Amino acid sequence: MIKAYLAGISSLYEGEDIEVRYSIYEDQELISKESLIMEYKKPAIVGEVALLTLLKKLEKFKGKEIAVTVNDAALCELIRGTSTTKNKDVQDMVKKVQKELSKFENVVIKNVSVNHIELAKWNEVLQG
Repeated sequence: MIKAYLAGISSLYEGEDIEVRYSIYEDQELISKESLIMEYKKPAIVGEVALLTLLKKLEKFKGKEIAVTVNDAALCELIRGTSTTKNKDVQDMVKKVQKELSKFENVVIKNVSVNHIELAKWNEVLQG
């Protein structure tokens, strides 16, 4: 099983870069950990950009069971299709994410924002 932890961090100021952090584990062994600085994206789509970035890194594991852990309830709602957002940029990005997700056999995206223990583990794993 592949476990990935993901964070998309937007800047406080418009026009500044965003940060995408992820860690990928295979059977509890760390196989990749990165912190990428990327060009500015609107804060509303940073989570989707981060997930697309991670999915590119996970392409070689398409046939395996993959669990992605995020601290982003809005991203999970968007992927499930339960969000009521009218933001065109967000809707377009969600379509891209869903298209990429459809290429994988078994991906589960888990939000840990409501579980303090799992949130602490997520935070510890992604610390730079």
